[in-house]
Amino acid sequence: MNIDSIHRGIVLDHIKAGKAMDIYRFLHLEELCCSVAIIKNVKSKAMGHKDIIKVDGKIDLDLQILGYIDPGITINIIDNGTVIEKKHIDLPHKLINIVSCGNPRCVTSVENEIDQVFILKDKELRTYRCMYCDSEPKS
Repeated sequence: MNIDSIHRGIVLDHIKAGKAMDIYRFLHLEELCCSVAIIKNVKSKAMGHKDIIKVDGKIDLDLQILGYIDPGITINIIDNGTVIEKKHIDLPHKLINIVSCGNPRCVTSVENEIDQVFILKDKELRTYRCMYCDSEPKS
């Protein structure tokens, strides 16, 4: 397999195996006009297997989404073919308009203008609760 190196863009590394397509969909990478490579089930000493996404172009990343889907991701910023910055992300404390409330009686289900806001309640269990009604997000 031969995947070209990136001149200017990003590499999302250390993605849990099988999560790359979720990230692809949540970040709407299909809408980009640049090359996007998804490499699945790469052997990794630390993780066993992992996924990698390479984007050959500058994009704005939503760190909330990345942290929610997989808080162990490493973001490598590439310029002139060299990693110029590495970012490690964690579970976000607050999610805004990423997931929807599972409670059909929640104010966010009735009023479309109200943001869907979830607060991290248990970092270990990765559980979030609606700021308005304390329900979990829809599955």
